Amino acid sequence: MGTIRVFVHGLESSSQGTKGTYFRKRYPDMIIEDYPGSLEDRMTKLRRILSDKRDIVLVGSSYGGLMAAMYACDNEHQIKRLILLAPALNLEEFNPYLNREIGVPVMLYHGSRDDVVPLKPVHGIASKVFQNLSHHIVNDDHPLSETFTSFGWDNLLGD
Repeated sequence: MGTIRVFVHGLESSSQGTKGTYFRKRYPDMIIEDYPGSLEDRMTKLRRILSDKRDIVLVGSSYGGLMAAMYACDNEHQIKRLILLAPALNLEEFNPYLNREIGVPVMLYHGSRDDVVPLKPVHGIASKVFQNLSHHIVNDDHPLSETFTSFGWDNLLGD
């Protein structure tokens, strides 16, 4: 079956946002859904979509990064790679996962000028939870609008 690519958008975005549109155009096999409602509603939908999948490359942006990280912590055996874009790991909803240690490869990209999700606390949390972390601080804002397309997506999302 090969690698399953999945993108999870942020809180106020959708599958039609900048990143969802970018991924849909370049990776037509990528699973790109809308996640409306509460965190519980969103996680229920994500768990349903991924329940029978393996070798998942999971990309999460902001609040979607929180969701992707929570899913990876609960289902590490399904995850091949986790890519977090300015993930909202500083929210209290991630607190139950702070004592976990997961070993899947994690690439984290965060803008040095992010005024939505604080860089330092997120880096500290990610360094504690993710044992195989590559942390990249880029000169950008929260949506990573200047650097997002330069991250080498073919390699990040590839087999």
